[in-house]
Amino acid sequence: METLASAMRRDNRRFKAPSSTPSSSAGRVPIVMAFLSCLAWLYVAGRLWQDAQTRAILSGLLEKSSDNLPKALSVDDKLRNLGCTEIGRKIAEAEMDITKAKSEGYLWGNGTGTGTGTGTGTGTTTSDKKKLLAVIGVYTGFGSRLKRNTFRGSWMPRGDDLKKLEEKGVVIRFIIGRSPNRGDSLDRNINDESRRTNDFLILESHEEAAEELPRKVKFFFSAAIEAWDAEFYVKVDDNINLDLAGLIEMLEERRGSQGLYMGCMKSGLVVSEEELQWYEPEWWKFGDAKTYFRHASGSLFILSNNLARYININSASLQSYAHDDISVGSWMMGLNATYVDDDRLCCLSSTQEKVCSSG
Repeated sequence: METLASAMRRDNRRFKAPSSTPSSSAGRVPIVMAFLSCLAWLYVAGRLWQDAQTRAILSGLLEKSSDNLPKALSVDDKLRNLGCTEIGRKIAEAEMDITKAKSEGYLWGNGTGTGTGTGTGTGTTTSDKKKLLAVIGVYTGFGSRLKRNTFRGSWMPRGDDLKKLEEKGVVIRFIIGRSPNRGDSLDRNINDESRRTNDFLILESHEEAAEELPRKVKFFFSAAIEAWDAEFYVKVDDNINLDLAGLIEMLEERRGSQGLYMGCMKSGLVVSEEELQWYEPEWWKFGDAKTYFRHASGSLFILSNNLARYININSASLQSYAHDDISVGSWMMGLNATYVDDDRLCCLSSTQEKVCSSG
């Protein structure tokens, strides 16, 4: 019995309830969690309150700013806010200048353009000053100094004689562009020669290169008509000698005429073989016959004031071909131009009465 009682006591001790200390620790965990939850809630509530305050401040500032601005901005207001008022004014002035140029330039039957002579800034118009008779542009290149000196010693006046000729209404200039390497010795040499002789028209926007030659004519007519207001503008190659008195007499007879395209008119075959001279990359545009339209020979041709002004105004959109005389001929086709085919302007022919000859 004692043994059985001892065993029962041992079993009772084995299954005795745990002490009160662990139960106390487990009871504190919910309290701690609740406390931390309260802290988190207070933090979130504080941030939301701060954000609400910030939004309220920004909303107030935006409302004040919007009250100071017009509800609907006009075009002028928008331009002013963008700092573009001055640009808008220049655009309007440019549009007015274009409209004026078109009305005074290439429209037929409206008299000659106004222009400002040699560009001295005096504002002299053709009503105050007689228009020059002609501007003669002699094409030249960087390697043609000897030719230029030959011309100056033959048909082309120089120094004071050149100035006296200009006073009589005829301007003569050598026409040249700039070197592909701007500012190199080629450009410097031309600048030095120009300062000594004062007989150059330097085309600052034109690059003097073989592949750019067809576009040179656009730069020449544009620069010439902006510098001088003349009845006629003459393009001459640098291998041509002029009978200057005979040319002046010819042009005097036609003073006041409009829409004149003068020269030794010709047509010719379009060269479509790349390896041949006078190759025309745009040969396919000239039809199956491959024959050029009627045009003045490139050795010497003449445009009246309004035709030259037309080229100046529209130069950016005019198509250039492989040769400058073909290019000018194509521009004249779309205009109401009067073609003047004069044998005296056939410089390369054997005609006796000529105002030009091959040099």
